[in-house]
Amino acid sequence: MIEKYRQAFNSNFTDEKYNDFIKILEKGYSEIPFRVAETPIFIPQILKEKLIAAGEEIIALIKQDDFKDLTQKAIPSNWNVKNESGNPHFLTFDYGLCKDENGEVTPMLIEMQGFPSLYGFQSHLAETFKAAYKLDDKLSPYFNGLTETSYFDLLRKVIVGQHAPYEVALMDIDAPNQKTAIDFFVTAKKLGIKILALDEIKKEGKQLFYEENGEKIRLKRIYNRLIFDELGNDTTIFDKSFDPRDELDIEWVTHPNWFYRISKFTMPFLKSEFVPETHFLNTLETIPKDLKNYVLKPLFSFAGMGVIIDVTEADVKQITDPENWILQRKVKYEPVIQALDAGVKAEIRMMYLWPEGEEPQLCINLGRLSRGKMIGVRYNADFDWVGGTIGLMESSP
Repeated sequence: MIEKYRQAFNSNFTDEKYNDFIKILEKGYSEIPFRVAETPIFIPQILKEKLIAAGEEIIALIKQDDFKDLTQKAIPSNWNVKNESGNPHFLTFDYGLCKDENGEVTPMLIEMQGFPSLYGFQSHLAETFKAAYKLDDKLSPYFNGLTETSYFDLLRKVIVGQHAPYEVALMDIDAPNQKTAIDFFVTAKKLGIKILALDEIKKEGKQLFYEENGEKIRLKRIYNRLIFDELGNDTTIFDKSFDPRDELDIEWVTHPNWFYRISKFTMPFLKSEFVPETHFLNTLETIPKDLKNYVLKPLFSFAGMGVIIDVTEADVKQITDPENWILQRKVKYEPVIQALDAGVKAEIRMMYLWPEGEEPQLCINLGRLSRGKMIGVRYNADFDWVGGTIGLMESSP
């Protein structure tokens, strides 16, 4: 990675500085329930260019005229929501950092979503890293010349749109108590929108309302953070609120169907040097003999749940719904981030905003560091120099 920043950071690092950094990060908010890594990722120009190129290839597929036809089967019939938008407002692409045949660091696509990520928190994280560790001022988490101010202007344009902030709500099942609630609080603070749990929203006719200080306020737009998969088949929670599948006079940011369209389901359609070989399980004519080099993933799951890493032929044959699984060639993460004691593996999420009637714009990123078998928090519980982070790049003069 950018060696001069890595050497300077590591040589000046202390546990005391890290503890102070966390205190600054949490100031004004509740304790962060997920682990934040000790260090940012210093992204060199050549890797930045590869990440941009990989994203452009994926977006080219999403913008194809037949993309909705290709991905219609991705949407579970019991979760198809009405009045779908023409495009998603958010795109996130996760890449594992690997090495190519020339030994150069290269990104390989792991996961993708047409769903929001930590768009508020990542900016807060970057600014806190820079302030707490006194990093070079020209280091930036933003792309396309964005600054903190212009980035939040764009985020406001996408989330709030033409409405008053009080007419827009960030919604989740129990929003204030979600694991990523700090992102909700940062976003609400920056944009002025409401944070509402699902059962705080009531339906009258086709319209949605919430109450504040005894006053009934109509919602015009929902910044949706609710993942239907978390509900399973239990929809009784809608009895206290509203059913998102009903005919509603509401704008979705982004529409729930895009969570399914842009997902693991999309990956078999991508052919790229940045995308591992991926097949729908039901389209396989023969099971690969080198199954040890593949991973088996359920289409409709999140946060790595249900993934089979060490695949056997018996695992493949016992799948009763192969149309809902993909078989993907394993990606070999390289420990390219130098911690104090050893190399650490990393994943970078590229985060786009897609204003209505405009082109998608790459804006910011999210990083995750790992020493475990997988990237997720549950696989790195007892390690240091792991967890959520941000990639910083040298901004143009």
